[in-house]
Amino acid sequence: MRDPQRSAPTATYRLQLQPAFPFRAAEEAVPYLASLGVSHLHLSPVLEAVPGSTHGYDVTDHSAVRAELGGEEGLRSLSRTAREHGLGLVVDIVPNHMAVPAPATLNGPLWEVLRDGPASRYARWFDIDWAEHGGKVLLPVLAGPLGEELHRFTVAGHAEPVLRYGDHAFPLRPGTERLPLPELLDAQWYRPAWWRLARTELNYRRFFTVSELIAVRVEDPEVFAATHGKVVQLLREGVIDGLRVDHPDGLADPAGYLHRLAGAAEGRWTVVEKILSGEERLPADWPVAGTTGYDALRRLDGLFLDPEGAGALGARYRDFTGLPPDRGGDWPATVRRAAYKVITHELAAESERLVRTAGRICEGSHRLRDTAPWALRTALHEILVRLPVYRPYAVPGRPVAPVDAALLDQAAQDARGAFTVPEEAAAAEVVRDAALGRLGQGPDHRDFCARFAQTASALRAKSVEDTAFYRHAPLLSATEVGGDPGRPAVSPEDFHAYCARLQRDWPATGTVLSTHDTKRSADVRARIAALSECPAEWGDLMERLAAAEPGAPDRHTAWLAWQTAFGLGPAGGPADASRLVPAVLKSVREAGLRTTWTEPDARYEAAVEAFVAGGPCGAARAALAPLEDALRPSVRANTLGAALLHLTMPGVPDLYMGTEHAYAALVDPDNRRPPAFPASGAEAGTGTGAGAGGLSAEKLHLTRTVLRLRRERPEWFGAGASYEPLAADGPAAGHCVAFARSGEAVTVVSRLHRRLARSGGLRETVLALPGGGRWREVLTGASFEGRALLAELWEHSPVALLVRA
Repeated sequence: MRDPQRSAPTATYRLQLQPAFPFRAAEEAVPYLASLGVSHLHLSPVLEAVPGSTHGYDVTDHSAVRAELGGEEGLRSLSRTAREHGLGLVVDIVPNHMAVPAPATLNGPLWEVLRDGPASRYARWFDIDWAEHGGKVLLPVLAGPLGEELHRFTVAGHAEPVLRYGDHAFPLRPGTERLPLPELLDAQWYRPAWWRLARTELNYRRFFTVSELIAVRVEDPEVFAATHGKVVQLLREGVIDGLRVDHPDGLADPAGYLHRLAGAAEGRWTVVEKILSGEERLPADWPVAGTTGYDALRRLDGLFLDPEGAGALGARYRDFTGLPPDRGGDWPATVRRAAYKVITHELAAESERLVRTAGRICEGSHRLRDTAPWALRTALHEILVRLPVYRPYAVPGRPVAPVDAALLDQAAQDARGAFTVPEEAAAAEVVRDAALGRLGQGPDHRDFCARFAQTASALRAKSVEDTAFYRHAPLLSATEVGGDPGRPAVSPEDFHAYCARLQRDWPATGTVLSTHDTKRSADVRARIAALSECPAEWGDLMERLAAAEPGAPDRHTAWLAWQTAFGLGPAGGPADASRLVPAVLKSVREAGLRTTWTEPDARYEAAVEAFVAGGPCGAARAALAPLEDALRPSVRANTLGAALLHLTMPGVPDLYMGTEHAYAALVDPDNRRPPAFPASGAEAGTGTGAGAGGLSAEKLHLTRTVLRLRRERPEWFGAGASYEPLAADGPAAGHCVAFARSGEAVTVVSRLHRRLARSGGLRETVLALPGGGRWREVLTGASFEGRALLAELWEHSPVALLVRA
């Protein structure tokens, strides 16, 4: 087995493939991307997916490369062209789920399960609770209650008749096609149902709360082999070189899966989309190079936040909006309330399956038999909402990791407070022990242990990322995947400690600043982060705008809309309402306070749309200009500083398409627009790209220079490299973040630029360069001997990268 660190890329470039940007378009961009300096292209999922999908995570056939992208020959052609230019390919894979498409014929294994039921050869593929609904799979696809939709069903076809409903087509159980419609429906292995029943009645595991994505049991060796055969073939034939694993926390046994994958992939470089919360660590026994990098994103973003200013901004937000603590005013209270809502509503079906399973476990034990279902339900909810991470990783029959035992012990102890009678509170320990696999190794014990962890992961994602992040909005740049809005700022000392740990433990991990899933691109967040340096000015501006533009449906929406507009920038011209309005509408729907995706308030949403179009996207937008002018140096320092740190810190930097330039994107689908690259054959820097001058040109120059240095000197930055924090000396030392890589390259960036200017500037602050001797700054060509005054080092730019002359 090869060493994934030795086969690690020097840098990857993420391309979001879709019908509007297929393999051929990616192939045409190869010369440009090679000249940029990356070593590998990072492709979104390439297997067959729902027609028209702009992301590819809705896989329908694991055995084929997606025809809409150009098919397998298109992928192989892209690989050949990439190799001719010195590039490899990394591919995103989706082991957790498949699509429930319309028509269902697109998913062959699911089609056979719906036709043949639990006797199907594919029944083991899917996590279906056949004990529910009379042994039928509930399909929540109907626009209304069944009684109101019966007239829309038809039977069509002769050789193999199918049941049709709108765009949907379902198989018929052999011999039932001639039955009258009511009897025909009752005779199938599935039950078409009103879409609203999914919340409480669904009996198959899904991705989060998306009923159109059915979970796959890759823990089964046969299912693993069938769903990974094509990817493994492409790896072994040299078409692709590495893997990104989507959502490992959805799997029953992530460690077991990753060990099996490492064996099949023969140890090729693999990173996992594991979201680490707080100081959580990636399990040391996972045979991967590391994460996809959201943990790095949080540290990079936090470094450019003023901790005092962020706190003051939060106070102004609470005063301005008047929100109660648990509805956006206070971060922990907001998260807790959102978690209760999600586990009792959106994840009610998943929760009730766990209660039923726990009940069967208790019924089989005389010691536990009198544990009431209501007590199990209460204990389950109270423990789940208290977990500070996405999930534990316990498996019955294996030793429990101390970190998992500790977090479940604490959650269970706190959950006891929800009970009045101490003896009934013992249900908390029952749930805890079942979740840790301590009660046995039977089918129900294994099912509960896996399902608990999977539900915990879905709860964390839906309650934090998809709800609380939209309810708590004092500083939108802090509400990012993996972020902690309660403690968003990161000190230089904490950043250095994190980087040293990465270099020691996970030197080939992925690092990111922008992805297809970030709610705002790095450059949008860099602009918003600058507001932490002027909380009073922003708060005063919000009060003036509220007085002058009173059309906002509520003050929370006004705050987030104006801050989003500031992040999208610039204020010199009108904002694009076609981008800003959908982003704000998505925010208020996800927040779920006044409107939701499933219970929309049309009048409220119309008011939001009118306010955003007429306010932040109208003439009033000019009110942002003075603050934007004042913060321009901070925005520049944040943007270039984050970019340089990302490209030189430990790990493998992944650049999202277009981010070599200034790149302003909002939440999907805005951040998944097809990219525009220079003409075929053009080198990086010769095309107009996303912006031909100013900050965009500076960022491109920095990115290209550092990527080429990484490619030319991989030993300075890779697994065998070193990381050494450097401390400046002088009155502005706290505004300097510097480190050396392998004693050969030195990164120096400035932070909190406005506060620095207000405190008197750099003055005589100096940085001693390691080992003495002569150093060359690669972005400007300037030379320094032994030490550098920061005022001279940053004379032309707020960042510097030095190498030994």
